[in-house]
Amino acid sequence: MPQHVCPWWLGFLLVSPLRRLWQDPQKVLAPYVREGMTVLEPGPGMGFFTLELVRLVGPSGRVVALDIQPRMLAGLRRRAARAELSQRLDARLASPHTLGVADLDGAVDFTLAINVVHELPAAEPFFTEVAKASKPGAGLLLAEPAGHVKTAAFEAELQAATRAGFELAESPPMWRSRAALLRRAERISEAG
Repeated sequence: MPQHVCPWWLGFLLVSPLRRLWQDPQKVLAPYVREGMTVLEPGPGMGFFTLELVRLVGPSGRVVALDIQPRMLAGLRRRAARAELSQRLDARLASPHTLGVADLDGAVDFTLAINVVHELPAAEPFFTEVAKASKPGAGLLLAEPAGHVKTAAFEAELQAATRAGFELAESPPMWRSRAALLRRAERISEAG
């Protein structure tokens, strides 16, 4: 069981328009996401970043959003329908122990993992699944809340990502977060 999972009702607060004052999804995502991409977003909640992802990938792209809480996904689907973005959004129920994305092997161009890895039972299987779903060179933006995830814990997540086949590309600044942009190595070992 995860150490702590954000309660579903907090999702309403997390999608507040006021949040854009300090964490604008367009500014965070635009450097990494382009039209036509396939994007994976584990732990989207009710879609603070998801709707912007869908806009950025455009009509030829696709966003696969995975959450373990049906109520979070229901809120995300409602928001996407109101914004007329449902057709490019694949919102799926995952489990705490697997993303369940075997159908995406080698298809993902970019993964957004914001405020999610620290809620998982283990980081290693998560990064292994994301690496398997990712194309060589695909990006992974990992960000964790600095108040919840201390430096040592974030470094441990980065080490797990490296063992799974990711390489650190940069450490972008992100408000009150520890963040890293990772790239999937051109080749990953069979163990990873």
